[in-house]
Amino acid sequence: MLQNRRISIQMELLADQLVAQKGLTAAQANMLFFILGHSGEGTSLTEIHNEFGFSKAALCRILKYLRQNGYVRAVPCVGDERRKLLFGTDKGAQVENFLQNAVSSACDQAYQGFSDEELQELDRLQKKMMQNLSEHTGDQRAKRSEHCEESPTTVKTV
Repeated sequence: MLQNRRISIQMELLADQLVAQKGLTAAQANMLFFILGHSGEGTSLTEIHNEFGFSKAALCRILKYLRQNGYVRAVPCVGDERRKLLFGTDKGAQVENFLQNAVSSACDQAYQGFSDEELQELDRLQKKMMQNLSEHTGDQRAKRSEHCEESPTTVKTV
């Protein structure tokens, strides 16, 4: 588990370095990717919380930065003024390719020297571990990832 934690920390540090040129952190880039991926219908803070599992307070800080810097806009939800739908802006869409390239570069660096078979096995084992843990914690995100067609090595996350 310690190795997984260290890998996660190192990946976030690498991603932070790669996206810093646009004034973003890895966490901000992840949230922006999620919002841009839902720009057609919009998304909510609750949906983002359910996807990533971060506290709403932490997500609010990230969202505040993204809104203040013009990457995201919030629109009151029809029928529920308390709920806001989040949409990417033109500025957010303009940095999407840069962020995708940064993600690709981070993955290339992290998985350097791995064969396709090793990457598939790593993906399978990670999903198996998440399934095992979800059975004991009740975390439904692990069950959703089990049915995801994309490997963790190709998903758009920073």
